[in-house]
Amino acid sequence: MTRLKALFPKIDKREIGKCWLLDTPENARDLAWFLDRYPLTVPELDRLRAAADLHRQYELRVQGILAGEIQAGRILTMALPPRPYQQIAAHLVTTTGRLLLGDDVGLGKTCAGIAAIATSGKLPALIVTLTHLPTQWEREFARFLPSVTVHTLKKATPYEYQADVTICNYHKLNGWAEHLKGRMKTVIFDEAQELRRAESNGEPTKKYAAASAIAQEAEIRMQLTATPIYNYGGEILNLLNILEKDCLGSADEAYREWCCGSGDKASIRDPIALGTHLRDAGIMLRRTRKDVGRELPALSIIPYEIEADKKILDACRDDVVELARRMLDADNMERGDKFKAAGQFDFRLRRATGMAKAHFVADFVKMLVESGESVVLYGWHHDVYAVWVAALKDLRPALYTGEQSAKQKNDSIARFISGDTKVAILSLRSGAGLDGLQNVCRTVVFGELDWSPGVHLQCAGRIHRDGQAEPVCAYFLHSDRGSDPVVMDVLGVKKGQMEGLIDPDAELVEASINPDHLKRLAQSFLDQAENRMASPKPVAVKPAWPPETVPKLKPKKAPVPVQADLFDEVAS
Repeated sequence: MTRLKALFPKIDKREIGKCWLLDTPENARDLAWFLDRYPLTVPELDRLRAAADLHRQYELRVQGILAGEIQAGRILTMALPPRPYQQIAAHLVTTTGRLLLGDDVGLGKTCAGIAAIATSGKLPALIVTLTHLPTQWEREFARFLPSVTVHTLKKATPYEYQADVTICNYHKLNGWAEHLKGRMKTVIFDEAQELRRAESNGEPTKKYAAASAIAQEAEIRMQLTATPIYNYGGEILNLLNILEKDCLGSADEAYREWCCGSGDKASIRDPIALGTHLRDAGIMLRRTRKDVGRELPALSIIPYEIEADKKILDACRDDVVELARRMLDADNMERGDKFKAAGQFDFRLRRATGMAKAHFVADFVKMLVESGESVVLYGWHHDVYAVWVAALKDLRPALYTGEQSAKQKNDSIARFISGDTKVAILSLRSGAGLDGLQNVCRTVVFGELDWSPGVHLQCAGRIHRDGQAEPVCAYFLHSDRGSDPVVMDVLGVKKGQMEGLIDPDAELVEASINPDHLKRLAQSFLDQAENRMASPKPVAVKPAWPPETVPKLKPKKAPVPVQADLFDEVAS
């Protein structure tokens, strides 16, 4: 029993006399192996050995599909054939019934999803996607599988319609859950990172509960996302439980075996090991451009330090300092007041930081446009957008943020792609899945930073994707004041969780996960405020890279100052 507990991390070490493991094929396979060495008493031993044999056959079939040796029969004929690696994903999900497809941004996960429907023939099918992407899915179905009828849900409440494929955005899913549950044979969750939070303030989220209810009764379940982890490793368990409940064991078993802590903010103890396990089990499939022979020109990451307006940060200092002190004294606060103070602090300081940098960011974008570049500029706060639009009014920037309707967003992107404007302003979290920008642009500017490295990966992937012919340059404009220093540090920590899980060869960032990064930000801001009070004379900060030395990009040549992976912390 001691050896059993040592070899099976899923087992609760506090159990005395008996040990409990969830009845899954994987556990049956492992127990059958263990019993060859240590003969213990196991109820229903014949059933256990039969399940172990099935798991062995299943594993061999998965390996055969991944090697391209075994193919599922194609049921529906596609107008355009999928690429071989896309067809492998379709064969795998048809065989296993569930798959998290985590291919690199731009490798055609949409086509792979359509190929899965064509290969399995399991109709009707449901596509769940972001609000701005149904039109793109309709266009792809018309291109690859025009033989099926497609309907996009127009209302948040059920009505009758007839279609082979239903497209629904995440916001409408809860209203349609009871109507769609049990009717859909195939369910595909596009940009599945939307399901990373199972609970909010201790209560199940409606979006997650609806997705889970519909998925559990479908025969084919597929998730498409290049960023299965946006923040902390525990999020991946939420996605997997929708894909196949208890595929890593019960919740307690999964947290004991793979995580430090529990819940969404748990960290994965060994991301590389979990990623390898998920791939070997046929639960997750992840290919890079190099893996499939579709390497792109280089992506150059340029951290660029800019000035920030000290007056704007000072104007909010008193209110933000008070919120920071309240957060750090959270032991004496009610839970609701603590969350409220944290939210207000995060919003005010990051907004003030964005506003303090806004004019400097706009000047930087002007410089790039004057050098001949089209620029995609990412931000977060509407007040910051307003400053950018005013400062760049001569360039008539296109807007793709939370204030535009789906039609207005499509019109804005059409203007940018057609060359009517050289600047597109996008929200950090509104462009996932967007395609076409890579045909006209090779320059990305992050005017504001997000807490999540997955967000930046998605944003850069709008430009650095299949079809891009030129080296891509991504500028991370940051200041040494406000929220930027701590956010940059936290991004480096979170990067290790995501990269280790999706890429077994990644070099992990050696750092401890600190879920309370807002407390770090609060303490950092208090330190900044105290230092300013102690040193009234401003200290001149020389930019990490003087503007006059920013390279003008030339066709066919990589813009070198720095070659790095996407979120490496590069010394100035």
